[in-house]
This record gives sequence, C-alpha cells and structure tokens, in this order.
Amino acid sequence: MDAALAAGVLVCMVAGSFVEPRGPEGVDWELRIPDPLSLVLMTLGAAALVFRRRAPRTVLALAGGASVAESVTGDPRAPVVMCAVVALYTVASTTDRPTTWRVGLLTMTVLTGTAMAVGPLPWYAQENLAIFAWTGIGATAGDAVRSRRAFVQAIRERAERAERTREEEARRRVAEERLRIARDLHDVVAHHIALVNVQAGVAAHVMDRRPDQAKEALAHVREASRSALGELRATVGLLRQSGDPEAPTEPAPGLDRLDELAGTFRSAGLRVEVARTDQGTELPAAVDLAAYRIVQEALTNVQKHAGTRARAEVSVVRVGPHIEVTVLDDGSGEGHEQAPAGGGHGLLGMRERVTALRGTLTTGPRYGGGFRVHAILPVKTHTSAAGDGRP
Repeated sequence: MDAALAAGVLVCMVAGSFVEPRGPEGVDWELRIPDPLSLVLMTLGAAALVFRRRAPRTVLALAGGASVAESVTGDPRAPVVMCAVVALYTVASTTDRPTTWRVGLLTMTVLTGTAMAVGPLPWYAQENLAIFAWTGIGATAGDAVRSRRAFVQAIRERAERAERTREEEARRRVAEERLRIARDLHDVVAHHIALVNVQAGVAAHVMDRRPDQAKEALAHVREASRSALGELRATVGLLRQSGDPEAPTEPAPGLDRLDELAGTFRSAGLRVEVARTDQGTELPAAVDLAAYRIVQEALTNVQKHAGTRARAEVSVVRVGPHIEVTVLDDGSGEGHEQAPAGGGHGLLGMRERVTALRGTLTTGPRYGGGFRVHAILPVKTHTSAAGDGRP
C-alpha cells in the first residue's frame, strides 16, 4: 500500500510539473519537460514514502530536504512538497499532539520560509501560500486520524474491560452462592445427623436391657431423619430454575422455632435452657435465619464435643439496634477448639453468616471450662432499612 501511495504521489507530482502559471490571467497548460533535477528530487521524495510507516520522522526529513532543494534550484517548486505533506501526515498520525505541533510548525516554517526567501517568485505568490496551507492541512489531518484511532481503541478497551468485569462478577456471585448453599446444607445435615448418631447409639446401648427406651430412641431417629429430609428438600428446591416443576418448600426457620429446636436436643439427652427478652421484635428474614442457624450449630457442637453431662444455655436479648445471641455450655470445650483444625466448617459458617449481615461473632473457651458463642446481629439490615425509606 505504501508503494502504491508513493507511485500515485509521483504521478501527481510529474503531472503537476507540466502546469506553469502565466501572468494574472490564470494558468495555461502546455506540454513541457521538467528539469532533470526536479525529476530526480520527485523520484527521491516519492521513494522515501515507501518507508513512511517504518521511519516516519526520517522520511519527513528526506522529503522536506527534497522540497527545500526544489524550492531553491528547481522549477516548478510546489509539486515536491506533496511528499513532505504526506510524510508530515504520517508523523502526526503516529505520534502525540505536542510532537505534532512542534514538527508541523517546524516543517511549515522551513518550507514556506525557504520558498518565500530564496525562491524566484515573489514572497506573496500563491504557490508559496499553498505550501503553507498544505503542510498545515497534512498535520491537522494526521492529528485528527490519530485522535479517532485513540478514541476507537479506548472504546474497545472499555468494552473489553466491562466484559471482563461482568465475567468476574458472575464468577464471584457463583462462588458466593456455592458457599451459601454449602453453609445451609452443612447447618441442616450436621444438626440432624448429630441427633441421629446420638439416638442410634442410645438405641444400640439399651436394645437388649430396655427395649422400650430403644424404641423411643429409634422414634427420635426417625423424626430427626424426616426433618433432615424436609429441610434438604426445601434447600434443594431453591436451586430449581423458573421453568422447573414446583417443589414443595417451607418457610425458612427462624427464632420462632427456637423452642422446637431446643426440644430436639433435649430429646437427644442434652440439657438445654432457653431465655429470651426479644419478644415482639420483628427481624429481617436474613437475620432471623442467621440467628436460628447460629443456635442450631452451637448446640450441635455442644452435643458432639462437650460431653454427655454437658448443659447448654441459650439467650436471645434485644440490646438497642442489635439482637444478641449467646450459647454457653459447661463441657470441656476441647472439641470446639479442635473442630476447625480437623476440617469442620461449623464455626466458619457461623462467622460467614454474621459477617454477611455486618455483625460480630466471638467464640472461645470459657474461664473454668465450657465454650461460649456470642453473636451480635443488627435488627435492621441495610436492605430492610432502604425498603422502609430510612437512611
């Protein structure tokens, strides 16, 4: 393409050399042969344009030098300037605006000043003014093309960046949803399976000596497994797409089922006491579910790690704009500390739930034995506050 452009510029310069101005009446066309030096300078300037995109400033210097030589020695003068104009356009389109201004003004001044100062025509001749105009047009056109390329490139990069951001956001949401589902499944399965394990052990222990107590333990096993299946069905039902057949689901559990939850642990042999001073407090669904799951997971850990003679205390207290959930036990507490290191996810899941609601969670052994789980949850989340029109 550069070679074709150079050939086209050469043809135009040679054709322009046959035009000679004559007096004030205009331009007469006559067949004449240009000077040999002019043909050499035209050829050199056009040949330099072949490398205009490889070394634009060098090509501009060569084309400008040929134009200056033509202005001083040759006749006609203007055609060779076409090479300098094309080279100046290339420099302006491949560099920044300050460089374009400096190079353009320098080229314009040198070429026009040389033609006006040492040329055979008067300094105000239209050929000299044409050099000034065409060099300015070349620099302006090149700067405009460079600006448009930069604008298109910026739009393309912005679109690619937005696409990457959307993909990253989608992956982040998928990861968060997977964590949420894993946390819910852990809370459901760990609680009920722990109860099934305890009751099955009781049944196996008293099967021969006290069949009636074994039957009662097996009934608790059946009830716990039924509850586990129901909650699993409800959780898996949330994963169905909108076009899938509807699955029977039940509302997410909350603190209104706290007594029922404590009863299941009492049936498994754990002594549980519940104290509440939050009656009448309406909690957002997310806070209500998080509080229930925290109590469920804490009591499950007590059942598994605190020992057979452990006693648990559950308290739910409204303190200003927060609700505090505390679960205490008087067991050894060793199993609580070892559970996370052994791969358990109960305490981690509780912390994730509380952090998602911008609350605080503290866990650790109690002085004198036992373990303590203390969660502070906001009564009003940001979502609910926005829905109420409050700041």
